[in-house]
Order: sequence, then C-alpha cells, then structure tokens
Amino acid sequence: MLDVKNLRTGYGGVEVLRGIDITVGKGEIVAVLGANGVGKTTLNKALSGLLKLTGGSITFDGKPLDGSPIAAVEAGLIQVPEGRKIFPNMSILENLELGSYRRGRANRARNLELVFSTFPKLRQRIEQMAGTLSGGEQQMLAIGRGMMAEPKLLILDEPSLGLSPLLVEEMFDLVKRLNAEGLPIMLVEQNVVQSLEIASRAYIIENGLVTMSGTAAVISADPELKRAYLGL
Repeated sequence: MLDVKNLRTGYGGVEVLRGIDITVGKGEIVAVLGANGVGKTTLNKALSGLLKLTGGSITFDGKPLDGSPIAAVEAGLIQVPEGRKIFPNMSILENLELGSYRRGRANRARNLELVFSTFPKLRQRIEQMAGTLSGGEQQMLAIGRGMMAEPKLLILDEPSLGLSPLLVEEMFDLVKRLNAEGLPIMLVEQNVVQSLEIASRAYIIENGLVTMSGTAAVISADPELKRAYLGL
C-alpha cells in the first residue's frame, strides 16, 4: 500500500528526515516507533503532503503522491493526527461529517453507522459538543472521523498519548479490531511494548533515520532495543 524510499525533508533548511525507507503492505499493522523529536510527526506530515520533500519518493497504492494534502486524502491515505485535532465547538455529528468532506461523501450514512457500531458512546452523544468529551472519547471521535473518509491506509499518530492505562489497552484492542476487519494501519507511537505486541512489522527511528526494522517479534527480542527503550 505504501512505499517510502529515501525520504528527506525538514523545516527552514534544517533536514529532519535524512533518508527514510518504509513500506506498509495490505492487511498489515506496521509500527513506527521512536522517542519525542526523532521525526515521527515530520514523517506523517510528509506522507500527507503537508511538507515538501527535498529528496526521495512516496508511492501509495501503486501511484506516486504529488505532495498535495488533497491528493493524499482522495487517494485514501488518511491520518488521525497527534493530539486528536477535533473541532471542539462543533458536535460529534458535525465532526464526523467533516471526515467525509473530500472522500466518502456518497456513503456518509453507511459510514456513520459503521462508526457508531464501532463507538456506541458516540451515537449516544451525537449532538454533544466535541470539546466536552473526555480524552478517550475525543480519541474515539478522531478515529471515527478518519473512518468516515473510507481509508485505504489509516495512519494513527500517537493514539495512546494522554490516555489512562485502561484506555490505552482499549485503544490498542481497537487498532487490532480495525485491522482484523481488513484495514491496513501505520501506528506511529512512543509506546514500544504494546505497539510491538499488535504489529506485524516495525521500524525504529532515531535522529531522522531508520536504525532498526523487521518483524515485531525479532525487534522485541533485540537487546539494543531493550537497552535503549526498556532500560533492560
């Protein structure tokens, strides 16, 4: 689904990503892991056309992306951003409907039912202002908004950030469930342990480079990862 080759980009002449290679295949959960400041969100912005590439290429679903956010969305590359980025002064329904603004509009009613079957709490509060929801409920809404665009690949940027341990467990269970229903997912996270438990493959990013990649099982057992991220 996604093939990133030698991707380079940054801000104001400062190169942040220095030659990233990443692939995501159909049916996979691929984890992109790393600490704050290593370039994970920069990668997401580049994939979504929000940052101009200074080198490399992005191919999605067999076609090159031209660096336009609109082209990325219309192709089905849908991102749920870090921090949720919901519209707090709009209702749950309005937030969800905005998810189908560029893609999925023809099937809006059907997709709303899919979202509400996935997140029954949202149906119960359909007219509630989004800003009054709890952090976990806002994350549900953000993911539901992404689902409204009928993603071919869903990028989740730090979905567990700021959630309680119980809600983190529920979030990772949800990711597994969405993937089991056929949705490829690129999971961008700092939560190394739980991400590797559900991913099929993973990439570790440090200082704008992929320093480790492979199956989740192999990476989980790597002594260098245990030293760097788990303190073992």
